[in-house]
Amino acid sequence: MSQVLGKPQPQDEDDEDELVGLADYGDGPDSSDADPDSGTEEGVLDFSDPFSTEVKPRILLMGLRRSGKSSIQKVVFHKMSPNETLFLESTNKICREDVSNSSFVNFQIWDFPGQIDFFDPTFDYEMIFRGTGALIFVIDSQDDYMEALARLHLTVTRAYKVNTDINFEVFIHKVDGLSDDHKIETQRDIHQRANDDLADAGLEKIHLSFYLTSIYDHSIFEAFSKVVQKLIPQLPTLENLLNIFISNSGIEKAFLFDVVSKIYIATDSTPVDMQTYELCCDMIDVVIDISCIYGLKEDGAGTPYDKESTAIIKLNNTTVLYLKEVTKFLALVCFVREESFERKGLIDYNFHCFRKAIHEVFEVRMKVVKSRKVQNRLQKKKRATPNGTPRVLL
Repeated sequence: MSQVLGKPQPQDEDDEDELVGLADYGDGPDSSDADPDSGTEEGVLDFSDPFSTEVKPRILLMGLRRSGKSSIQKVVFHKMSPNETLFLESTNKICREDVSNSSFVNFQIWDFPGQIDFFDPTFDYEMIFRGTGALIFVIDSQDDYMEALARLHLTVTRAYKVNTDINFEVFIHKVDGLSDDHKIETQRDIHQRANDDLADAGLEKIHLSFYLTSIYDHSIFEAFSKVVQKLIPQLPTLENLLNIFISNSGIEKAFLFDVVSKIYIATDSTPVDMQTYELCCDMIDVVIDISCIYGLKEDGAGTPYDKESTAIIKLNNTTVLYLKEVTKFLALVCFVREESFERKGLIDYNFHCFRKAIHEVFEVRMKVVKSRKVQNRLQKKKRATPNGTPRVLL
């Protein structure tokens, strides 16, 4: 018999619904004094800021020329058609972009030209890797990748010396032109050679993650989802909330999506099936496109995606796709069997509790960010004056 996340009890109008408290997941005390208006830091963060990675982590896109770095960025974050990327010019300078689509998808992407040697003595590569959350190295699988592997090894070893906390991600890209057997063989060969090079250098403790990607299917979105999830400190909490939600609602699978980029920032503990993920992406596209046409007021006011946004799609295999708005830029997409969806009231009540818990996670995060900004300001005030005398705070 299905249970609910919180017991529905009689309550006054001013009382709040019972929900799963974050204390159950170790996220700290009550956050009622959090500043709801405090947003994430905007603009360029100081590289010397020790708290900058909590506010806006940095993702580096590196690789040789024409490996597909800029195309990946345009397709994932700018909704560019894959066919249009054929007309992109080669990148000749460092391109930096802030991605601040939601409370949890919030980082900087730095796209590096493949023809520039960043390890030239005149170039301060330590400045680049300091504060970096993830380094994505793109390898063209349809080209000779020996030079790319040598560049990967040099980049990883130098970056690790500067910042041991970087997540190293390898995108084996443009696999759409390879057969299934060739894909597996290419991934195995690159994986073996890259790790052998690290072992020969005595750096076995460096972990490389490998992904087969293409801009012509959803593999690039799934790979980027895995990269971004590693940068979300609240990920274990989100996964626990999703596990509790689906187990008490009779749901097969659930994803928490950023609707702008179609990156899923969390899912439950059951394995992710590529076809399932593709259906979720297609559903988000349908909902947003239809909402842009019919969801606005007659004068064009309002937003196509808001707290009233919801969608139900019934498939021909007795499965129901159910989408609900969680925050301004986040959506929950669920796979439910038709017989379980008959208890829609139970699912909606549990979703209400889940949604409130997600907002509480957001408030706790805002408290942490606000606290660290205050610490950063105090630290700057304590810096020594030119004559070496520490400043005294009055």
